Amino acid sequence: FHSLTSRTTRTSNTSNSNLSMTTYSSPNETTKQIYSINDSGWKSPKWNWGSAQGTGHDCAAICRRRWDDRSDRHEMVQSLLTPAEFKATRPESEVPFEEIKLILGLAWQRGRWDGSDGGPDGYSAVLSTLADARRYESEDEVISALNFIEDVSARFNTISRNAEELKRMKAIANDVRGKHAGKEEIFMARRTCAGMVLDATNFADNGL
Repeated sequence: FHSLTSRTTRTSNTSNSNLSMTTYSSPNETTKQIYSINDSGWKSPKWNWGSAQGTGHDCAAICRRRWDDRSDRHEMVQSLLTPAEFKATRPESEVPFEEIKLILGLAWQRGRWDGSDGGPDGYSAVLSTLADARRYESEDEVISALNFIEDVSARFNTISRNAEELKRMKAIANDVRGKHAGKEEIFMARRTCAGMVLDATNFADNGL
């Protein structure tokens, strides 16, 4: 899919078969600025999520334009579902996770109208937490990632299409909680969870 901004060059020395063996830098997991817009990002006081004024509104407009093509949306979801493999083969195309959070926020916002956010017990609560900019905006990005995985997995039963999907999401969440997972493994699990949510909400077809 097309690239809107130039991204930091990263080196990768990756084993596809074992996430815990991956060794690479992860600016795309920790950078808070979106689309090179100053004072952007969920924690910025100028973000103003839900307002017609603010960097959140500006980034949302860019995001909708960037992901207006179904094939791009489909490929992005696939990159999230297999993040380690995608990063090993196409690191220059990896979407920063702060942008993924924006995409999720817009998808959940849209989902309020058609129920694709899971309804009253679904992801509206996660969107509120995202907008509150504390639980997923810890100074420790690993803690933020674990909080995100916990909350997203807990609501997945409201949108999962079958028992197999739900079982996989639970397994991912239990796996990172139940062992001493490395930083990169946690980041990859966070991406997979985000991809599963976007896939189950039919983001590729619905758009933003």
